[in-house]
Amino acid sequence: MKEKFVVKAQKRETLGSNDARRLRRAGKVPVTVYGGDGQTVAAAADLKDLAAIIRSDAGANTLFTLDLEGGEESRVIFQDRQIDTVRGRLLHADLRRLAKGEKIEITVPVHVIGSPRGVREEGGMLEQQMREIRVLCLPSNIPESIDLDVGDLELNQSISISDITVDGEIEILDSPEQTVVAVVFVKEVELEPEVEEEELEPGLVGEEDEDVEGEESPGEEGETGDES
Repeated sequence: MKEKFVVKAQKRETLGSNDARRLRRAGKVPVTVYGGDGQTVAAAADLKDLAAIIRSDAGANTLFTLDLEGGEESRVIFQDRQIDTVRGRLLHADLRRLAKGEKIEITVPVHVIGSPRGVREEGGMLEQQMREIRVLCLPSNIPESIDLDVGDLELNQSISISDITVDGEIEILDSPEQTVVAVVFVKEVELEPEVEEEELEPGLVGEEDEDVEGEESPGEEGETGDES
């Protein structure tokens, strides 16, 4: 990776939700470091340092150095993150320690380059079905993105995983049959023709509910009966 980040961290002597809230108020993030040749360690690092890595070009795929107090340095990468969905703030991070020569499984974003011929000339639409691809590689070989040139794609043509060429040190883990992008035909929705309401003949609407003048209702005749 092009970026070289060093993040200083301090070991946590106390754990629990109260301690985590105290750290966040102080501008720090609780982190758990594990994997590689070392033991699992609970620590805390500055939010601004971790946020700078996430905002970098490689984002959470960035390999960086964690400088743990006491002179312990490890090459780590984000394995998992907990984000406050309302504020967008990093609340907790799992950092995976990497051993020398160890390959890792990671997701890489797909970038589409160009405008397909099937869109420009044939009225199609580009449909991107996969925005990330899983790969297995050495940390030093993690690509920032997988770029797909779609300029020559015609209507009803697509690019699948099997069509993608990557560096020989990188293995794509997704199924070869999976479609990544495709140029599809957009069917216009046919609107039903508006039906004009037929004019009804005067006097027909509600005719059954109207009383006919002078017509007695059934049972009216003789209702009062004979007087004694």
